[in-house]
Amino acid sequence: MRSSHPPTLLRTAERTIREERLFGEGDCVLVAVSGGPDSMALLHVLARLAPSFGVRLAAHGVDHGLRPEASAELALARALAKDLGIAFDTTRINLSPGSNLMARAREARHDALSAALDKFVRGEQAEPSQARLATAHHADDRAETLLMRLLRGTGPAGLAVLPARAGRLVRPFIRARRQTILAHLDRHHIASASDPTNRDPRFLRARVRSELLPRMADLSPRIVDHLCALADDMARAAELKIERVPPVAFGERLGRAQRASLARALETRNPRARVLLPGGKTAFVDLCSGKIVLKKGQ
Repeated sequence: MRSSHPPTLLRTAERTIREERLFGEGDCVLVAVSGGPDSMALLHVLARLAPSFGVRLAAHGVDHGLRPEASAELALARALAKDLGIAFDTTRINLSPGSNLMARAREARHDALSAALDKFVRGEQAEPSQARLATAHHADDRAETLLMRLLRGTGPAGLAVLPARAGRLVRPFIRARRQTILAHLDRHHIASASDPTNRDPRFLRARVRSELLPRMADLSPRIVDHLCALADDMARAAELKIERVPPVAFGERLGRAQRASLARALETRNPRARVLLPGGKTAFVDLCSGKIVLKKGQ
């Protein structure tokens, strides 16, 4: 008889890494670790999987300077990294109080982790294309983010949230549920810290997590799965639209951001949309032909 038990966190992450091709032989994977349960589980899981994938692993934590508890939380991460034989370092940043604090913290954290990843890659004498930043976003995070986008207002592209891979960023836990992560920590006796801001009702995510999503789960127990499937569908739709735009246009190789912007301009047929291309060129949509053309004078 087939077991009814769900796959372990280790197996879920391994399958996601393989199916989504998150990293491969020789890649440098920097794990973002805060000391919280999700990132501590990610560090533990990737330490176990790294040899089978042939990747080089390191970990990094960021102290935003907002809470005195942060240093103790990062000390937990450092201790786990030491036990696992993984190099660990931290960056401290200073954010001034004010509006959009959480958004500014995310941006500063991303910048710090990107700089740490670049340093790791240089130290390993690896190619820039081998750089990967692993974060512990999981399925519940993805469902919450999608609902937040809906509450604030968004279009179809805005629902393609937290994909398994976005450039150098990879999310091995994106198919795992929060309870599976907590079970992994308990099974392996891994200590972790709890950030009180995750329960602060002043923040929209905290209310979505504690109020909205549980009510939706009462009506539809698989709501997280459904929301994640919707995000996948929106991501695939966005990818198909991007494929309408050639990777080379007007003699210039286009990046993903340029192709996405041009695809959006084509879809909306917005004559006012302007997309800056490499080489200082500007493109727009000609409504008569429905094609992308260069701005006159370029």
